[in-house]
Amino acid sequence: MAAHTSGPNGLVPIHVAVRDLAQMEEFDPQANDYIRRDLAASAKYTGISWAKHGAEPRWLDMETGTCAAAINPSRFSGNGADEYDRFLSGAASRGEPALIIATMGTADDDNPVRSVFGPPSGRVEFRNFTGAIVGKRLLAGAEVSLAPGLDGVDHDLGLRLRNRPSNVSWWAMTLQPSTRAAGPRGITVHEPEGELTPILVDSLGEPVVARWTSPNAQQIWYIVPDGVNWNQIVDWLVQRALPKHVPAALRRVRSHHHLDPALETSAETQARSALEELERRYLEDKTRLKDDLKQARQKAEPVRNGLLYGTGSELEDAVAVVLRAAGFAVTDLDEELGDTLSADLLAVLNGATCLVEVKAVSGPAGEKLIAQLQRHLDKWPHLRPGQPVTCAALIVNHQHRLDPAERPAEVYQRRVVDALPFPVIASVDLFRWWRTQDWPAVQAAVLGQTHVAGEQEEPPAEGCETPAVGRRRWRPWNRGGLA
Repeated sequence: MAAHTSGPNGLVPIHVAVRDLAQMEEFDPQANDYIRRDLAASAKYTGISWAKHGAEPRWLDMETGTCAAAINPSRFSGNGADEYDRFLSGAASRGEPALIIATMGTADDDNPVRSVFGPPSGRVEFRNFTGAIVGKRLLAGAEVSLAPGLDGVDHDLGLRLRNRPSNVSWWAMTLQPSTRAAGPRGITVHEPEGELTPILVDSLGEPVVARWTSPNAQQIWYIVPDGVNWNQIVDWLVQRALPKHVPAALRRVRSHHHLDPALETSAETQARSALEELERRYLEDKTRLKDDLKQARQKAEPVRNGLLYGTGSELEDAVAVVLRAAGFAVTDLDEELGDTLSADLLAVLNGATCLVEVKAVSGPAGEKLIAQLQRHLDKWPHLRPGQPVTCAALIVNHQHRLDPAERPAEVYQRRVVDALPFPVIASVDLFRWWRTQDWPAVQAAVLGQTHVAGEQEEPPAEGCETPAVGRRRWRPWNRGGLA
């Protein structure tokens, strides 16, 4: 084992149970599976700015007795067991807890979804204590939240890891007994020792990030999911975890990243406290804003997808949402009168009663859509003789298989629209007005009125003719059809 006998240099030694990747460059990655596994394990820690965070790595074959913490130590002989034992012995000789960071699972596993009857997808075992932490990989998109009652250090770690990208992997953890073969008598079961404290939990309350503490507090483990940002973890380890659990380690190396609060001036204490509070608020605000964005997208997605790509009831529901947002009282006629008996929606606003037909076509819109709305208008007086309609509108999601930017701006050619007594509205236009909350534009389009951007218009009085969009004109309807 290589000796490491430098004096205080401000850097905290941390044992990392892999080989230094820089010393492995001479190997051919295609040589054999063993070397490929070694290279992959070492590659996970490339890109860590060790000195920037106030730390220096102690790889395999390096002295670990003076290390303040260990990352994924190995209990296997010839692959880190000696370094692991020296790390534990060194911590015990100084009367300090052994602080350990371990990862659960394998993020790049080719088969992340396993049978419920198969083995767990992750396991962390302890040295000198019975029991193990077993992880079950969660499905993609799992939601996690902070466990209640966390102290400042664990709360900080939870906030950092909670803000990981939404497509990362998580493992739900449980503390389980360990088993050992007992010769011809079979298997001996040893109940787990220590306490597992959740930091982040899934929707069922099971920990996905946790701290395990041995019964005698000689070992403190933080278990995090594989695939974490190691710069973030090392920064947290030096800035937060070591000052709390192993403060003497920072004093020994005269770390510039931490000063014993007992040695600070009042100005230093005030500035440090303000900085910690700022960082805490930033992480909490970032978490809150990400939640706000997620909720806003969940609310918007059905309307966006319905207007731009929807057909049938999906499109009709999206149109109804927009019309209600624009101030219309909307009735689903398919639901109230029965499918195909009338148009899809009835929209009422300030004395105007509009029959709204909603259609989707994958190609160019055919004129039969116009004829369908006209038939519904002719039938309406027989369906609701006491509720005459004053206007109508045809809303079409045309060419819906194309990207919205590639679709023709108009549903029909202008010469067809000019002859119509009701407006034809592209659902893409309806989406644009909904997205920008231009409710006057929605009202004007459905009612067949001229709309000037930025001006709030009064709806027309029943029976009054007003200019239409472009050369279209709004006309009142009577019980006999067109006025």
